[in-house]
Amino acid sequence: MMVKYRTQLIILLAIFMLAGQARTAPLETWQLEEGQDWKSVQTKDEDKYLLVIVRTENLINTGQTLDLFEEWSELRKEFPEIAKQDLDTFIEAELFFCDRKFAKAATKYNKFIDKDYRESKLYDLAFDRLFRIAEALLAGRKITVLGIFRIKGYAQGVRIMESITDRAGDKPVGIQAAVAVAESYEKRKMFNEAHLKWSEISWQWKTGRIVKQALLSMAQCKQAAYKGPKYNASGLDTAKTYYENYKLRYPQDAENLGIDETLMQIDEQIAYKQLTIGLYYQRTGKTLAANLYFQMVSRNWPESKSAELAKQAIAKNLNNVETKNE
Repeated sequence: MMVKYRTQLIILLAIFMLAGQARTAPLETWQLEEGQDWKSVQTKDEDKYLLVIVRTENLINTGQTLDLFEEWSELRKEFPEIAKQDLDTFIEAELFFCDRKFAKAATKYNKFIDKDYRESKLYDLAFDRLFRIAEALLAGRKITVLGIFRIKGYAQGVRIMESITDRAGDKPVGIQAAVAVAESYEKRKMFNEAHLKWSEISWQWKTGRIVKQALLSMAQCKQAAYKGPKYNASGLDTAKTYYENYKLRYPQDAENLGIDETLMQIDEQIAYKQLTIGLYYQRTGKTLAANLYFQMVSRNWPESKSAELAKQAIAKNLNNVETKNE
């Protein structure tokens, strides 16, 4: 019994959320009738419309394809005006989605979105479904290629998300799709690709919390992309610039995140990289070049551990020169 009423409460909350997003949704009072379902005291067609949408979510999540078809068919009867929309295409997409045939569902949802029913609630719902399909693919869901090969659908997931961003305009799902792509790259340790995506996000959206998130993520990606002293360290310089910019713009957040400690860590990494170059020249007998690098490390990163090692190397080289001259 408790599960039953908890489900009813979830439906109620979902209806309120959907109603809050609707441009013309009226403020209404809700009550639980003896018939088990939440009903509006002021019964409106809008309420029935939203309730069907909520119910279909439950049917999709449990894979009840037949019941889903009946729900949408009932909606068609109650709302003749939606016949103006390509409801057949949308229903086909829903049925494929319910059966987890995501490639076919995505094709149908895209076809429906192409009709440009911007004032329809189903228009936003189609974007939501596409996002969920792409999310599953980015999580590693496999797809069939050439009819026989099963591969993870990362690439297709990225394409769907980027299509959502391109077509959603100012809708929140557009930003969410772009972020999902960047975070997917990060999880797969594709940090250069993730950095590029975060850079695109920072150029596309200039206001809101996403600006802060993009700047920090660009810094983290550049730092994470560094593979060690055997590789070019220019990415660390870029990461340092991002972190310093973040600290300047969001000092309180920077303090909470320990950005100063991160900057010190980057300095240590850069200093050690330069130290290894000096040690290479020293091993190959190019003492003058080695000393130039050791001096640079001591001068530019005096507080680093590498600076102490560089000073010791310089002293050793000077001692060797004096010994030879005796």
